[in-house]
Amino acid sequence: MSRRSEAVLAVLTACFFWSGPILCAAARSQQLNDRPIIGVLAQENLPGDQFAAGFSYIAASYVKFLESGGARVVPIRINRTEEEYTKLFYSINGLLLPGGDVDIQTSQFSRAARIFYNLALKANDAGDYFPIWGTCQGFQQLSVLTARKNLLTLTKTKSVALRLTLTPAAQSSRLFRSFPKDLLQTLTDENITSNFHRWSLSMQNYSRNAKLKRFYKVLSTNSDGEKEFISTMEAYRYPFYAVQWHPEKSPFEWIDKPGMVHSISAVRTSFYSASFFISEAMKSQHRFSSPAEEDKALIYNHQPVYRGMTAVFVQNYYFD
Repeated sequence: MSRRSEAVLAVLTACFFWSGPILCAAARSQQLNDRPIIGVLAQENLPGDQFAAGFSYIAASYVKFLESGGARVVPIRINRTEEEYTKLFYSINGLLLPGGDVDIQTSQFSRAARIFYNLALKANDAGDYFPIWGTCQGFQQLSVLTARKNLLTLTKTKSVALRLTLTPAAQSSRLFRSFPKDLLQTLTDENITSNFHRWSLSMQNYSRNAKLKRFYKVLSTNSDGEKEFISTMEAYRYPFYAVQWHPEKSPFEWIDKPGMVHSISAVRTSFYSASFFISEAMKSQHRFSSPAEEDKALIYNHQPVYRGMTAVFVQNYYFD
């Protein structure tokens, strides 16, 4: 049996044991795509960014995070038409909603995220596999899109490293099932997940909202000492994943602040997170219309700007 066949068999076996029918649809009928391309959604520039060129940016750490898992990246610019977003949706194999600091109900970031989210729901319902990953602000955006309201609450988590409190569902989850057991143990024992957020989805608000409870399975929680909030979740029926912490920061961001962790275990966590998401994207068969169109869209056509070792993001890509 070839390596490709073995990989497909492994996906099918895993799918049978721990995924639902929608999640298995693409894996049953299609081979893996070993050239996945992930779209990363840009967002409005941070206020006061002296390096900003254009009006939107993507932190380079998210690009490197995805590349470390074996994917290429296409930037998704804001202020594009729904028709343009739809065309791009059917060209890429997954979507990453990054962290940041924009309004997740009224910004151009939130508008584009809503369009892609709805396209992904329809595609997956039709057996067209398309995964979404949300980090920090991306986590929050997914919660708002699903609940159709903002249920976030303020927490004292602006710059702190935390250990994960894994729920019973974590062991059988699609995401954490792919992690080595020793790494899962470290995640529960040591403060290695970087948190840089003011807003969180509390367990209380999640539990009170029927839409969220039906849609997402809670894989881990954390506490700021006063409020318990969700730190990791995945959708029951869709390949949607959300982390309130930052797996991309440990290997790729270097600002000297509390909450930044560069230990071997933290870097391994980043790798296994990226590797898992890219394995999901490999189940998508979306393609660009031509090699020329693909080449034109890739982020290799843009140069990241070095912002200095004291910047929140060491490098950013900027877009008009």
